[in-house]
Parts: sequence; C-alpha cells; structure tokens
Amino acid sequence: LSSSSVSSGQTLLQFEGISGGRVIWSIASHYPDRCQAIINLSVPYFARGFALPHLVALVDREIYPEDRYPVGQWDYWLYYRESFASAPRDFEADVPAKIAALYRAGSREAIGKPAFTSVLRSQGGWFGPTHRAPAMSLDSSMLSQSDYDLFVTAFKKTGFRGVNAWYLNDAANIEFAGKAVNFGRLPMPVLFLHGELDVVCETARSRLADPMRADCDDLSEVRIHGGHFFMLEKSIEVNEAMASWLAKKGIGR
Repeated sequence: LSSSSVSSGQTLLQFEGISGGRVIWSIASHYPDRCQAIINLSVPYFARGFALPHLVALVDREIYPEDRYPVGQWDYWLYYRESFASAPRDFEADVPAKIAALYRAGSREAIGKPAFTSVLRSQGGWFGPTHRAPAMSLDSSMLSQSDYDLFVTAFKKTGFRGVNAWYLNDAANIEFAGKAVNFGRLPMPVLFLHGELDVVCETARSRLADPMRADCDDLSEVRIHGGHFFMLEKSIEVNEAMASWLAKKGIGR
C-alpha cells in the first residue's frame, strides 16, 4: 500500500493490481469520510463487487465468442477454482522464472486478440503440460535486479496459495460490497489510469470501466501506453499524470 497524508486527517490512496486495487476501492466505498481522493490503476471500480459474475456480462464478444470463451479473458478465475491445488505448485516449481514471466512489458501485437488467460483450463494451467514457468531473462524495463530478487525471496518464503485464494472469494466479496456506504457510490475525486496495452483488465476499448463511470461522482481518466503493470513500465508517465491531477484538484497543498 502506497499512501501519502493530506489535510484534515484524510488520506490519498493509490494502488494497482487486481487484489491490491480492490483493497483501495473497498476502503473508499466503506470509509469515504477517511478518503479525500483516490487514485487507482488498471482495475476499475465495481460498486457491486469486482467478482466474476459481474465481469462476464461485460466481456467483449467480438474478441471472445461465447461458444469458445464462455467467460472471456476471465477463464483463469475458473482455473483457480477448479485446480486450486495445482496452480500454486506450478508457480512454486520455479519462482525466479515465474516472477520473470509475470512482469513483462505490454505488447501492441496482443491488442484485439484473446488474452492468454482465456484458455488456461483447456491448456492445463498457466504453463501447460510442463507445469512450470519457462526460463526467460528479467525484463529490466519492469523490475530492477534488486526488486526482482526481493520478490523472488518473498514468494519462495510464502508461496502463492494465499494470493491465489483471492479468486475463490467472490461470494464474500459481493456480500462485503453490499455493505458499502451509499450503495458504494464514491463522492470523492477519483483518478483512474487505463493501461492501453492491458489485455486482461482491458478498459481502454471495452465496456469494463462503464460501471465505474456510473458509480463515481467526480471521475477523471488517463490512458497510459503500457500493459497491466504500466506503473512499472511507464513510471514517469504515471507519476506525471498523478501529479498533474493532484495539482488540478488542489490536493496535497
């Protein structure tokens, strides 16, 4: 969690990633009096809960015909449910390779095509029959060597079972979302940054961000030319977008 204090005992919160982003949205919707403003990246807000039943209805059926991709890019969500024991084992078979494979820059060639996450169940998991991440070099545009080493050390210690378990928690997440203040409508200023090359949380060209637009009173949107982890890939652009928005809103002075 990255945060910076602002006036009146409130906090400006910023986070990224599916699990992490949802933490920030939940804080904003359940404790709006504690949040002067919100900045979130990649993962849009769903007042009813960021859960599979609410996502499937917004799948782009031009890219994901329903007969071939019943849940679109969210097939990996079902893979975790159906193969929960094997998923962390596959990740833990080679943690350095897994981290290197996870943090890759976005690709323009992937736009408009089914995401790799849409066929996980049919191919037997993230890495297919090998059940381990392929060896590849570190993408230095995404992670420094020291950050990479830190992630590898941490996940060798904790494993991936805990982070994968988030995808089994839809019912509880939906129930929790239903307890938000004012039905989850966000009154504070919100900045959302889209990853133009993100093919899983694809908000730049699809309807995935529409519920967020309906549930925020003061929403600003900025597109960043990068993949899902564009906060690493395009850190300068992200920082500039945030600083410009904060100045425009007069926040943090």
